[in-house]
Amino acid sequence: MTKNELVKAIAAKAELTNAQSAKALDAFIEAVTEALKSGDKVAIVGFGSFEVKDVPAKEGINPATGDKIQIAASKKPVLKFGKAFKDGFNA
Repeated sequence: MTKNELVKAIAAKAELTNAQSAKALDAFIEAVTEALKSGDKVAIVGFGSFEVKDVPAKEGINPATGDKIQIAASKKPVLKFGKAFKDGFNA
């Protein structure tokens, strides 16, 4: 599903125009992004939680040359789905 298809699905389910649902989706993405950047965790009951995990520095191998390289530490956003959401697929 593309973002455009998601916007249309949200518009149909929430009885909004496509423009309104696109604005709401963009606002949701922006709000989650800002919260994660500030170090907060975003939990949506019945769906899941967004958080940022620290990835430690490690040593890797350049596949083209076989040389060892140092991969810097980084942060990555993670979405952990809630039990109720996961159980919906196995019912």
